[in-house]
Amino acid sequence: MEMETLPNGNSATTAVSAAVTVPSLKLTQLAESLKLEHQFLRVPFEHYKKTIRANHRTVDKEMSALISGVGDAADGDLSRDQAVQHLNSLVSRLQGLKRKLENGNHTENLQAQRCRACLEHLESADLGNLSEWSNTRLKRILVDYMLRMSYYDTAIKLAESGNIQDLVDINVFHDAKNVVDALQNKELAPALAWCADNKSRLKKSKSKFEFQLRLQEFIELVRAENNLRAIAYARKYLAPWGATHMKELQRVVAALAFKSSTECAEYKVLFEATQWDYLVDQFRQEFCRIYGMTPEPLLHIYLQAGLSALKTPFCYKDDCTKEDPLSQESFRKLALPLPFSKQHHSKLVCYITKELMDTENPPLVLPNGFVYSTKAVEEIAAKNNGKITCPRTGYICNYSDVVKAYVT
Repeated sequence: MEMETLPNGNSATTAVSAAVTVPSLKLTQLAESLKLEHQFLRVPFEHYKKTIRANHRTVDKEMSALISGVGDAADGDLSRDQAVQHLNSLVSRLQGLKRKLENGNHTENLQAQRCRACLEHLESADLGNLSEWSNTRLKRILVDYMLRMSYYDTAIKLAESGNIQDLVDINVFHDAKNVVDALQNKELAPALAWCADNKSRLKKSKSKFEFQLRLQEFIELVRAENNLRAIAYARKYLAPWGATHMKELQRVVAALAFKSSTECAEYKVLFEATQWDYLVDQFRQEFCRIYGMTPEPLLHIYLQAGLSALKTPFCYKDDCTKEDPLSQESFRKLALPLPFSKQHHSKLVCYITKELMDTENPPLVLPNGFVYSTKAVEEIAAKNNGKITCPRTGYICNYSDVVKAYVT
């Protein structure tokens, strides 16, 4: 069978090979992109596990109380009316447990559904819907940023407008919102309750967040000049931490000798309002650690990676081309603390002409990802009526399809 030859002399086999190259490159990029979705899957899964553990503790607690109640009724010398009343109270408690289990089961089903939705979303990523999938991913990143910055209402509206409620962590951050709001209002009870709910996880990570909350509660008693209560509080809640945090404990307990109006710098700082801001920051860090979130918002991470890849010394020169994003003052400020791209010392040599690619002979990128010098591409286009054939893959495109790359 005779092979068909294309007008430019390349065989049909070469053209097919080139056509396959572009999707394969995009698939590779997509696969690399999916490796960054660790947080996307872990957060709902950790929330699901937490709910299961909470429901299990509730069942254990209630069943222990019920069994104990039945034992007391059997062993006790109760009259008929007393026994009936006691059993009725146990039945009422069982009915209450049933309602709790039904609510817990409903919550577990919703969270399992969300885990399933996240998996299906990742599995749906392919070349056919790459643009739409990437747009959804961008919305997820923006919602994550808004939730971390406490813009809850805006985050909810964006999630609803994009129909991505099952793909974002609004329910998870709702618990954090209650704690953050309380700490900002100088209330410690919700934060201490959160520590109690996550006691095993915090202990495993050797967190001292609960200790810091207890210290603040002690300081508030000292501020109110309620020294007797402060001493009793220290004996009950601070003394158990002495084995691991003795120096901090001694320093704070010594605050009993001072008032909130003290001018002693070492103790004055303990009574400042900034201590509450510090507790908010500490809570957010512990919250992210427990759920496996990145310490910084994903938006920051992606922006820093992109800006660092673009940043070169040439970007900060007056003759920097306006087509370079870092020619804009706002982008320069964002990129200022970031390292320069490691490519700024590289030398690019054209595969075709073997000549150096620089600002006089800048590199051009073909749609299939291969790069050649402007001189080489223009020569190929001039010989083929504006058509360019990649010498390594046989891929064919128009000269208007190539994109200029910037180097220093």
